[in-house]
Amino acid sequence: MSLNLNDKKAVVAEVSAKVANAQTIVVAEYRGIQVGHLTQLRANARTQGVYLRVLKNTLARRAVEGTAFADLAKDMTGPLIYSISEDAVAAAKVINDFAKTNDKLVVKAGNFAGKSLDKAAVQALANIPSREVLLAQVVGMMQMPIAGFVRGLAALAAKKEAEAA
Repeated sequence: MSLNLNDKKAVVAEVSAKVANAQTIVVAEYRGIQVGHLTQLRANARTQGVYLRVLKNTLARRAVEGTAFADLAKDMTGPLIYSISEDAVAAAKVINDFAKTNDKLVVKAGNFAGKSLDKAAVQALANIPSREVLLAQVVGMMQMPIAGFVRGLAALAAKKEAEAA
């Protein structure tokens, strides 16, 4: 069923609003994927805060026109699913994780902060730990010297106590 002009304008406006706040867009070809698997992909995207949608490529081109993601328009051919996220890694991670278990989903391209990404770059972006994990690692590294110092003091106190006894 084709969309009338008002529906097309509404879709372009909705996608443009998502693109305006996005850091990353990943496009993947979904030819041959069963509906149940696409539903599972959408559920995974929803839990990660990723906007995932199958769009007509002409409407998607209009939505990214004049934005930092305009270079992505050259890769918009074929049946594509668009993954858009405000988080730098989430869009790539959702698509890449699903592509690992379903070979019919083929990552075509992506764009991160205005820089075009090929399939390998999208996979590399997807393998970056999330912000929360990175913050936890930094806090852990900051606590390591303090914890070592405290353990040293405790060992010294135990040694002095053993000598006194």
